Amino acid sequence: MTGDSFLRTFSVARKELLHIIRDPQTLFFTIFVPVMELFMLGYAIDTNVRNVRTAFVDYAGTQESRQLLEQFENSRDFRIVARAHSDAELSEMIVAGKARVGIKIPENYSRRLEAGETAEILVLVDGTESSIAGEAVNVSNAITLRESLLRVLGNRQLPVEARPRVLFNPDTRSANFFIPGLMVVMCQMMSTMLSANAIVREKELGTLEQLYMTPIGRAELILGKMSPYIGLTMLEFCFIAFLMWLVFQVPINGSFFTLLAISFPFFLTNLGVGLWISTKASTREASGQMAMGTFLPSIFLSGYVFPIDSMPALLRPVSQIFHTTWMIDASRSVILRGGGWNELWQHFVILWCMALGALVFGALQVQKRV
Repeated sequence: MTGDSFLRTFSVARKELLHIIRDPQTLFFTIFVPVMELFMLGYAIDTNVRNVRTAFVDYAGTQESRQLLEQFENSRDFRIVARAHSDAELSEMIVAGKARVGIKIPENYSRRLEAGETAEILVLVDGTESSIAGEAVNVSNAITLRESLLRVLGNRQLPVEARPRVLFNPDTRSANFFIPGLMVVMCQMMSTMLSANAIVREKELGTLEQLYMTPIGRAELILGKMSPYIGLTMLEFCFIAFLMWLVFQVPINGSFFTLLAISFPFFLTNLGVGLWISTKASTREASGQMAMGTFLPSIFLSGYVFPIDSMPALLRPVSQIFHTTWMIDASRSVILRGGGWNELWQHFVILWCMALGALVFGALQVQKRV
């Protein structure tokens, strides 16, 4: 790049930075909205199912039935909120949403236990929320299995015992799992939306023709317009990571500079996608809708919400196409598992290939003509 070319690029970058500083809406979207979403989603998202509203009907009314109900409540997964007096009343509570789980203990529960026979209880689970339903079924089976083993074995030890050890997130905190991916998703949305408005704003203000009449080349125009946004995105990424560490107490076990280096081509890919959107849309509203169309598939198929291994076999290869998939995996690897270059060099290479492809494709759509 010659001296004149550098000055032209710098002039475009300076002009774009002044637009950002003088536009309160852009500053609000850049600074406040990602932080607000971090706090809202960081505190709201919790994959650990606890205190499921539970109602029961106890036809036995014996000491054994009360002990069983106490085991359900002491598990901290169930919270008994109401007692029903009939099957119909128990069903009405579940239909009305007052309880997610209903426990029915039959009249002959204690008699069958004393006779050494199998005593059955009915556990009704509201299946409208799959995560709650799955947890309720698993815990209720575990409680009844434990009660059966105590009655069969008494004080004898179990012949086989498993002792699981959870690595990297021993307390199974939801914040440790979600926030490393959440900051990737938020920075993707911010960088894509900002770059998508780069040329659209010139169209709306009627200044695009003036830019085309200047001696600025296409590469200089693109580089000058994208430079402020890559800087803003990197600063926002560091700020969100700082809040993640300070407020949500998520430890960063690996090198943050490694994560920052891997995130750079990821942000360039976002800018390339935003650049392509800005050449196709004529208004900011249209660019926002087009950008949203790129967010949803990459979020839902990246493993941020749903594990990739649980997806249908047809969609697993599709998930590898999205750059968000590789960045979220790198973020969790560095922050939670303490991963380094030996584990993440492939992510770095793939993200750079995606970045170059997105930038070249987006740049080819910019034509210096009205």
